Amino acid sequence: MIRLYSYWRSSSAWRVRVGLAWKRITHELVLVNLTRDGGEQNQPEFRERNPLGQVPVLEVTMGGQLLRLTQSVAILEYLEERFPERPLLPRGFEDRARVRQLVEIVNSGVQPLQNLSLRRALEGARVDPLPFLQGAIIRGLDALEGVARHTAGRFLVRDGVTLADMYLVPQLYTARRFHVDLRPYATLLRVEGECNALAEFQSAHPNAQPDYDPEA
Repeated sequence: MIRLYSYWRSSSAWRVRVGLAWKRITHELVLVNLTRDGGEQNQPEFRERNPLGQVPVLEVTMGGQLLRLTQSVAILEYLEERFPERPLLPRGFEDRARVRQLVEIVNSGVQPLQNLSLRRALEGARVDPLPFLQGAIIRGLDALEGVARHTAGRFLVRDGVTLADMYLVPQLYTARRFHVDLRPYATLLRVEGECNALAEFQSAHPNAQPDYDPEA
């Protein structure tokens, strides 16, 4: 049994939803509301699953043994190795390195600077978070676009879907949420269009989730 703890608008959980869909892995979705009543991720029961109080959390029960993983990179690389069908890393070592580079531009270079906890900390200090968030996102997208101009084919790295694409699509969604001008990123937008035409990306989209809240 595979269980994913997810929130509809979490970009990190979104990445894993795409990965599970791409690998065609049957799983149970457990909804964690990050905003209601102080955030369900902060409740003791959830903190036992992830002391950081974040989604996603992947639980895999096999042979009576429970494997619990957090952090989207670790989860997606586990899925890639455990379920090698429909691979998400290229065969060539240089292209594999490029995929990981693009992943980390988002995961390490942008994600920590735009997440909910940082926004709340800035608001608590009576600082408008928007200029900071926009600056962090723009720096990340500039870097992504610069690399992608040399690596992209149909997708971010050549012509096959990779882990890098699963980090790109949620990041562009977040950029729009914070009113970042995306016109300078022609390569990224073209690749996003290719991804969004695929059923796996469509099924993982926030608007397709059972906890989607159009009023949020």
